[in-house]
Amino acid sequence: MTSAHLSPMTAAVSTSLTRNATASRAHRRVAYTARRARRTPLVIAAIATLALSGCATFSDDGGFAPVADATQQRLGKSAVWARDDAASQALAKQRDDLLARPLDMDTAVQLTLLNHRGLQATYAELGIAEASLVQAGRLPNPRFTFQRVQGGGDVGIERTWGIDFVRVLTMPLASRVEARRFAQVQAQVTQAIVAQATLTRRAWIDAVAAQERVQILEQTSLATQAASELADGMARAGNFSAMRRTQENLVYADTAARLARAREQASAAREQLARQMGLWGQQLSFTLPQRLPALPATRPASADAEALAIRERADVRAARAALDATASDLGLTRVTRFVNVLDTAYRDNSATGSASERGYEISLEVPLFDWGSTRIAGAEARYRQSIDHLADTAVAARADVRTRRAQTLAAWDIAEHYRTTLLPMRQRVSDEWLLRYNGMLASVFDLLTDAREQRDTVLGYIDATSDYWLADAAFRESLGGGMPESSLSRSPTEATAPVASPASTAPSAPATPPGAPPATSPAAPPATSQPASSHQAQRHGGGA
Repeated sequence: MTSAHLSPMTAAVSTSLTRNATASRAHRRVAYTARRARRTPLVIAAIATLALSGCATFSDDGGFAPVADATQQRLGKSAVWARDDAASQALAKQRDDLLARPLDMDTAVQLTLLNHRGLQATYAELGIAEASLVQAGRLPNPRFTFQRVQGGGDVGIERTWGIDFVRVLTMPLASRVEARRFAQVQAQVTQAIVAQATLTRRAWIDAVAAQERVQILEQTSLATQAASELADGMARAGNFSAMRRTQENLVYADTAARLARAREQASAAREQLARQMGLWGQQLSFTLPQRLPALPATRPASADAEALAIRERADVRAARAALDATASDLGLTRVTRFVNVLDTAYRDNSATGSASERGYEISLEVPLFDWGSTRIAGAEARYRQSIDHLADTAVAARADVRTRRAQTLAAWDIAEHYRTTLLPMRQRVSDEWLLRYNGMLASVFDLLTDAREQRDTVLGYIDATSDYWLADAAFRESLGGGMPESSLSRSPTEATAPVASPASTAPSAPATPPGAPPATSPAAPPATSQPASSHQAQRHGGGA
C-alpha cells in the first residue's frame, strides 16, 4: 500500500483515537464529578460530626440532677449542690429555718443534706468526672511544628500541621466510656448521701434516747434523794438501823452516779449529732424532741426487700456501671489493637531559590512486635474482674439485707414485748403497791423500791425502742435508702408510746412514821403513764 492509501487510514484512525480520547476524558470528568458529588455529603457529614462533637460543653447542674432525683426517691429529701455564693446563702437560710423548730429524725436528715460540707465536697466528684466526659467529646488540638534551617546562603523553612487521627476516629467510643464512668460517679455520690443520712439517723436516735434516759434518771434521783434523807431522819430518831440507812444512802449515790454517766453520754451523743449535721457555733443550740418515735403498730413486712436492694442499692449500681465502663474499655482496646498511634499532618516547605513544596505526612505505629495482645488480655481480665465483682456485690447485698431485716424484726419483737407486756405488768404492780400504801399495808420505802424497779423497766423499754430504730436505719441503708412497697403499703399508724415514769408510784410526800422527823424533801411528782390495753398484755402473758 502506498502512502496515499495510508494517509486516509491514518487520519481515520487518528480521528477515531481523538474521538475516543475526547470521550474518555469526558467520561472521566463525569465519573470524577459523580464521585465528588457522592463524597461531598460524606465529607460534609464528617466535618459536621466532628464540629458538633468538638462543641461538647458542661451541663448547667454539673450532672447533679440524677443524684438529686435518686435522693428524693430513696430518702424523700432534697439534696442541693451549692456551686456559688448565692446557693450557699440560700442553703444557710433553709438551715436556719429548720433549726428554729425541734428537730425530728426527718428534719435532721434534711438538715444534713443541706448543711454537711463533707457531702458538698463529695458533690465535687461530679464536676471532676464531667470534665473528663467533656474532654473526651472534644476534638484534640492540632499540632504545629516550625523548622528553619540556614546554610550556604540558603534558608529552608518547614511548617507542619498535624492531628492525632486515632483519637478523632475513636472519639465517639471514648465519649461513651466516659459517660459510663460519669454514671458510676453519680451512683457513688448517691451512695455517699444515703450513708450520711444513715449516720445522721443513728446519731439522732442515740441523742434522743440518751436525753430520755437522763430525764428518767433525774426523776428517780429525786425519789432516791427523798428516801435517803428520810432514812437519815429515821436513823437519827432511832427507828432505822445503820445498815438500813446505809442501804438507802447507797441507792441514792448509785443513782447519782448513773445520772452523771447518762448526762455525759447525752452530751457526747448530741455532739455526734451536731457533727453529722455539720453544725457549729450558734447552731448548736438546736432542740430535740423529748421522746423517741413510737413503735410501728404492726410488725414490719419486707417480702420484696432483696429485689429492691438489687435494684436500688448504690453499690450494686456502681458495680454495674463499672462493668459497663470496663466493657466499653474492652471495645476501645480492640478497635485500637493494631494501630494505636496514627498522626496526619500537612506540610508546607519552602527554600531559597526553590518553589514551595506542599504535601501531607502520615505517621503510624507499625504493629511489628506488639500486636496489641497484651492490652487486649489486660482489658479482658479487667472485664472478667468486673463481672465477678458485680456478682460478689449482689451476693453481699442480699446477705446484708437478710441480716438487717432479721435484726429489725427481732428488735421490734423485743420492744413490742416491753410495750405490751412488761410495762403494763410493772404498772399493775405499782398500782398494787400504791393501794397497799394507802391502806397502810406498805411503807414509803416499799413504794420507793418499786419506783426504782419501774425505772429499770422503763430504761429497758427506751433501750429496746432505740435498738429498733437503729436497726430500722440500718435496714433502710441496706435497701439503698428506701423501704420496700410491702412495708409502705402496711405503713402502721403511730402507736402511742407507753412511757411509765418510775416516779409515778412514788408518794407525793412521804408519810411520817410515828416518832420520826418530817421529811425535808418531797418525792418527785407523779408523771402520767399510758400503759397498753389489758387485752394486749394478756395476749403476751401480761395477765399472769
